Amino acid sequence: MPDSLAVQIQNLSISYTINVESKKTLKNALMRASRGEKIRTKNVEAVKNLNLDIPHGSVLGIVGANGAGKSTLMRSIAGILPPTEGRISVNGKISTLLALGVGFNKALSGRDNIILGGLAAGLSRDEIESQTDSIAEFADLPEGFIDMPVRTYSSGMYSRVAFSVAVNMTPDILLLDEALSAGDAAFKEKSFNKMRQLCQEARTILIVSHALSSVNELCDHGIWLHKGQMLASGKQGEITEKYLKFLNVGEL
Repeated sequence: MPDSLAVQIQNLSISYTINVESKKTLKNALMRASRGEKIRTKNVEAVKNLNLDIPHGSVLGIVGANGAGKSTLMRSIAGILPPTEGRISVNGKISTLLALGVGFNKALSGRDNIILGGLAAGLSRDEIESQTDSIAEFADLPEGFIDMPVRTYSSGMYSRVAFSVAVNMTPDILLLDEALSAGDAAFKEKSFNKMRQLCQEARTILIVSHALSSVNELCDHGIWLHKGQMLASGKQGEITEKYLKFLNVGEL
């Protein structure tokens, strides 16, 4: 993998096996078992033979309809989903926000979850403890809540802490899946300004979002995924225009 690349994706395919039974009940399962019948399954290709080079410092927008394979791709880059075929090479430390608050321990306080998130991102305990107060300040929860169990949080508070942890871990590579819509209007503006700062610092950022105006402003390059395949790659504005035309016309 060339040193100039943050991520290199080669011939990537990811497949799932899903149950296609129309009625998934215990009674039906027992009846099938008594007759010696197997559960009917179907193989679904979520990502199909994808090749992509992502240079250091680039900000990549990934657009596409629901079910296009965007989140599957992000999870595979993060190391959560192994490729069925092909390979992904990563050069740098990754911070992810693929689903707001995934990995949080709801029995622990927001502050403790900040520490856990930092440790999971590869920071030492001293490094993360030196940043905990600034991350908590960025989340800007109501007084006292940062030291209360996460299970007491509203969804908006939950989103604030999750986003704050992800973007303040000084990652080399940041993966964001529908994270630009976190929190209320004031926090969205704060989050967007933080994203601008990260872009100016030449971080490598991959963004999946249906907020196309935000993607256009932040991203310098884009790809369009459709049914697991990359239909187009190029300047973000051009990719967004092609995707919007498809949404309006309904045909490729």
